[in-house]
Amino acid sequence: MTERSPEDFVSDTFDQAVESLVFASDVPLREEDVARCYSEVTGVEVSSEQVGHSVDRLNVSYQEGGRAFRIRRWAGGLRMATIDEVSAFPAALFEDDATRRLSKSLLETLSVIAYKQPVTRAEIDHVRGVGSDYAVRQLLERDFITISGRGEGVGRPLLYATTERFLDQFGLEATSDLPAPREIEELLADPAFNRERARLLADLASPSPNTEATNE
Repeated sequence: MTERSPEDFVSDTFDQAVESLVFASDVPLREEDVARCYSEVTGVEVSSEQVGHSVDRLNVSYQEGGRAFRIRRWAGGLRMATIDEVSAFPAALFEDDATRRLSKSLLETLSVIAYKQPVTRAEIDHVRGVGSDYAVRQLLERDFITISGRGEGVGRPLLYATTERFLDQFGLEATSDLPAPREIEELLADPAFNRERARLLADLASPSPNTEATNE
């Protein structure tokens, strides 16, 4: 039997290994972590660039096979996600999961933090026109925001910033991918863009002052 080279082994199994790792992970998986896991199991060194090429090949095969998912790049890693054409179905399955929905007040608070981070609670309150204690606590508990340090003002107020979970939930690779307000109409008009994600991003980009008397 002819001995197989490491290159043959990679070509035969690499794409399947990448697919299995991304599928098994419940958080966005970095390309370098995929490469590390493959090398640990097989003893064959691969690079993050090779992982990227594998993802591209897999997505081509998914498209050609009419599959309902692709491997997307967001929140600094790789994750399997349904295509826009069928995204309404899993959304309907989880529509009763309250942890997946954000109220208007939470979206307003999150939008201020996302676009002005790092930001103090006083600055959030100023933009919203209402106290944000409850909203900030809820966003901290849901891991959408985190305490990123202290400001230089009187009392060294806490500074808030968004987390990797925020990027993951909104399908972003980095906060720099947040759309400018003028881009929202273009996103909403694009039939290839997920409507629900566009709506959420529109809410983030256009926070309106909260006129309610409550802190919620």
